[in-house]
Amino acid sequence: MSFKKIDITELKFNPFTKIGSEWFLVSSGDKNGWNTMTASWGFMGVIWGKPVCETVIRHNRYTYEFMEKNELFTISFFGEKYRKALAFCGANSGRDCDKAAETGLTPFFTDGTVSFEESELIFVCRKRYAADLMLDLLDKELKEQFYSADPVHKQYIGEIIAVYRKN
Repeated sequence: MSFKKIDITELKFNPFTKIGSEWFLVSSGDKNGWNTMTASWGFMGVIWGKPVCETVIRHNRYTYEFMEKNELFTISFFGEKYRKALAFCGANSGRDCDKAAETGLTPFFTDGTVSFEESELIFVCRKRYAADLMLDLLDKELKEQFYSADPVHKQYIGEIIAVYRKN
């Protein structure tokens, strides 16, 4: 499979659908070690004069360890035929299994980080900001719904430094 590097201004899609309904893989690491996980929370926009992606990862997720020690990460979008693979990557830990082997996804190393050959669209991001969500600022209903039994999310804002679209 080949990818074409494109200018971010060429993109035409609905981020609410791409992120919230179709999901994505957030991945970090390199040939020496990496992990990926499925996400459906995040945003895209412009801050500090830069195009950015934001995602959140709980402290207990294996991908968190890779996000903490690496400067780069990817946000990768897939077609519907990979829905089962994304569901698997969201429900299973890379600590316990080889997600690539289990799903048939093929790691693709680019720009110093990892994505997958089966991706349709890849954002390579450089971490620009990372902080735990401040639960004392969250309204009571959301705090109870999302954090009564689970650890806090850490927010990562990454500058989009490259965009690749499948040819």
